[in-house]
Amino acid sequence: MVFGISSSFDSSPLTRLTLHQFQIDLLQPFDLQIEAGECFTLSGPSGCGKSMLFRAIADLDPHRGEMRLDNQLSTEIEPPLWRQQVGLLPAESGWWADEVGDHFNHADHSLLASLNFDTDVLTWPVERLSSGERQRLALARLLEKHPKILLLDEPTANLDGENSLRVEQLITTYQAQHNSAVIWISHAPEQQQRISNRHIEINNGRVKWR
Repeated sequence: MVFGISSSFDSSPLTRLTLHQFQIDLLQPFDLQIEAGECFTLSGPSGCGKSMLFRAIADLDPHRGEMRLDNQLSTEIEPPLWRQQVGLLPAESGWWADEVGDHFNHADHSLLASLNFDTDVLTWPVERLSSGERQRLALARLLEKHPKILLLDEPTANLDGENSLRVEQLITTYQAQHNSAVIWISHAPEQQQRISNRHIEINNGRVKWR
């Protein structure tokens, strides 16, 4: 069957993300369904394919199988529009302009405040930012686009305990307000218990639930 490519996206609230016989080079085919409002955590050894899997779900890397947001196949949607709704926060964020504010369309000051930033952070040169500050600001940049799905690649890895809890609270609040779904790479059992409904583990090329 051949599908046309849509220039628009269904703006109705998300019901679910479905992967069917989904596969990347490092993983055997698997099925996954995550409903609106759920948070799954994901773990696995270094190099097992976690980040590559996220890039594939965001339609940035090749994959096989089927992806749907509700009843819309990813093949029916232009990739930039898919990525507006399936938002990826990579482990290392990209910064292409000199000042922080140049990376935001409409910076949400309350969002920045929830991550412990004053609004003058928008005037900072990017080179001034620590790795943890870049991580938090990249999250704010992602959330201002209001994606339906959040793919979070260790969003608290470079943060101290206080800022880790700030990020957890922000994502939990965003999830509740927007009824979004979250898949979060986390290796900390305590964090997994705090934030997730279910946990996924990658082991020897297989995706397993526990």
